[in-house]
Amino acid sequence: MSDTDKPELTNAPQMYVHYCEEEGCEEWGGFGRSATKEEPPRWWCWEHFPHKSYEQETALRRNLEAAERDG
Repeated sequence: MSDTDKPELTNAPQMYVHYCEEEGCEEWGGFGRSATKEEPPRWWCWEHFPHKSYEQETALRRNLEAAERDG
């Protein structure tokens, strides 16, 4: 199929809004994860995302501590 044979886009793509699943957090949930395709994904903000590597977690902790000292 070439580009000229494709039907026109009649509906705008849907935007999904996900917020962090951590209780009390109202941040944007930009990091989702699902164990299987059948299971709906769960969404978290970066601070609450439970699947960060050790290096990512350490960098986040350093940044939060620096922000508390400076601010």
